[in-house]
Amino acid sequence: MNIYELKNMIIDDDFDSEEYVTAEFTHNHLNYSITFKKSDLEIINSWEYKNGTSLPANLSDSLIESIREDIKKRIKNES
Repeated sequence: MNIYELKNMIIDDDFDSEEYVTAEFTHNHLNYSITFKKSDLEIINSWEYKNGTSLPANLSDSLIESIREDIKKRIKNES
C-alpha cells in the first residue's frame, strides 16, 4: 500500500535538451510535486504546496524511492 497518491505525471520533452518527469502527489493530506531527470531519475527539485504558496519539500528517502519506482513502471508502460 502506498503512503502517497500520485495525481498526475508530466513528461517534459525537449526542455533544454533534457527530458524531465514531474510527479504531482498527495501525502499526509498535503500536495507536492517532485521533478526528476528522465534519464536517471535524479531529483531536480521538490515542492510542497500549502496555503497558496510553494515551499521546498522535505521528503523522506523512502518516500522518494517509492515515487521513483512508481515513475519507472509508468514510463516503461508508456513505451
